[in-house]
Amino acid sequence: MPRLVEIAADPAVIAKAREGDERARGQLYADLAPAAFGLIRRLIGNRAQAEDLFQDTMLAFFERLDTYRAEAPLGAWLRQIAVTRCLMHLRSPWHRARLNLSGADDEMPPVSAPAPESLDMDRALASLSATARTVVWLYEVEGYSHEEIARAFGRTVSFSKSQVARAHSRLRAWFDVNPEKVSCTPIF
Repeated sequence: MPRLVEIAADPAVIAKAREGDERARGQLYADLAPAAFGLIRRLIGNRAQAEDLFQDTMLAFFERLDTYRAEAPLGAWLRQIAVTRCLMHLRSPWHRARLNLSGADDEMPPVSAPAPESLDMDRALASLSATARTVVWLYEVEGYSHEEIARAFGRTVSFSKSQVARAHSRLRAWFDVNPEKVSCTPIF
């Protein structure tokens, strides 16, 4: 599956979708939805919340399609909508309240021992806090700079750098628990 930022669309299909053509909209959805949901799922971690955010993202995408200026691939434009929605969710008071009620916090959860025969990156990323997981994914996979991440979170560049450094340390510890039996499943 290609990365969302790399997905371009035929300008004729975009034009028809802007006019409300359901077949064109369906084509755009089919082209973009798997990568968009994958990105949101990785940033949020919780499948049910990711499904809700995915639906909100796709609705916003089609509502704003008239404003797309074709300065970048359509997938890159959708990626920006998806990342913004995810960050809004992570910063929301409702999300914070849910974390407090569940006894979780935004600190790194303790490292748990992996299954003896296999590990996969999804479980490793799930061991990170929501903020750390999002920063690492944006930096390592989506190619955001520390400056872009800092702006998105409304924080300093050192926030982004420290989140990445702590998360890398955490992931190394997670994978070092039993290195001779670790087989990593690619997530891309």
